[in-house]
Amino acid sequence: MKPTPVRTLLFASATTLALAVPAMAQQFPLTIEHKFGTTVIPTKPEAVASIDYGGIDNLLAVGVSPVTVRQWRAMDGFEHTAGPWAEDLLTTEPVLLDGELDFEAIAATNPDVIIALYSGIDQDAYDKLSLIAPVVAVPEGSSDYGLSWEDRARLVGQAVGEEAEAERRITAIGDQLAEIAAAHPEWADQTAVLGGITDGAPWAYSMYDVRAMFLYEMGFAQTPAMAELADPNEFWLELSPEQLEVIDADIIVYYVTEDLVEKVAAEPGRQFLKASKSGGEVFLGDLPVAAMARVSLLSIPVALDAMVPMLEAATDGDPATPVPDARQ
Repeated sequence: MKPTPVRTLLFASATTLALAVPAMAQQFPLTIEHKFGTTVIPTKPEAVASIDYGGIDNLLAVGVSPVTVRQWRAMDGFEHTAGPWAEDLLTTEPVLLDGELDFEAIAATNPDVIIALYSGIDQDAYDKLSLIAPVVAVPEGSSDYGLSWEDRARLVGQAVGEEAEAERRITAIGDQLAEIAAAHPEWADQTAVLGGITDGAPWAYSMYDVRAMFLYEMGFAQTPAMAELADPNEFWLELSPEQLEVIDADIIVYYVTEDLVEKVAAEPGRQFLKASKSGGEVFLGDLPVAAMARVSLLSIPVALDAMVPMLEAATDGDPATPVPDARQ
């Protein structure tokens, strides 16, 4: 059976969402429609608060150093959550929000706008934040964590008056993804999964998750079993041991840091996956996982540079080919 294509679906979804996002010229006041209503940003913001997980990257990419950031993946050890691809761009000492939102701490930074595009806020949190500053939330019809990397970056750029730089970087990454797909047309005939096995239970990020989206944008397809379970409102598939077929792809990209490689490699269920027999396994490791977790204008190129050589080795059809991943 030919694998279920998702590249076209992702493109169509992103296009539809982009049309739903108001076209915002770089002049203020700026009006933004979103799931909680309407936000008006009166002037180009100078002090920008981010409450997004991994939100610092896109702001730094367009030349804005935030006054607040949200703790995200503390295990990565990145100061102010800025990875090695971003830390040199940081010119502020942002307040680090850890755990539940601290509204008083956010208010104390006197932000001109609050970015909440990957934050999971509800109506109550939105109402409280709106008393502090205009809030940019996800568009109507988008799930809390389902906004594509392009649209998230685009909205950030528009909200802070740096749309041109955001679009330049979006185009550059889009071109890079298209070049990778064009250089590897054989990937379109192979299924791939971003996920793993934990304590005997398989799991995967769905095609609607921002971490998995660009894997499919490089040309891979999802497994038929995953296609059946796909839900635009769910980014994560938590599966039972009996559902191993969902992640039984030609290529399985284990979303694991280096400290977990041995544990995952020893999972009994792994031996039943065809990728384990064909050499189609990739164990990402610390830096690629950290970069993929942020899926930003700054981290995506880092993730792609790390992943493409791994994928090339894993897809060559020769189980003897060493994959330059976290196992090496």
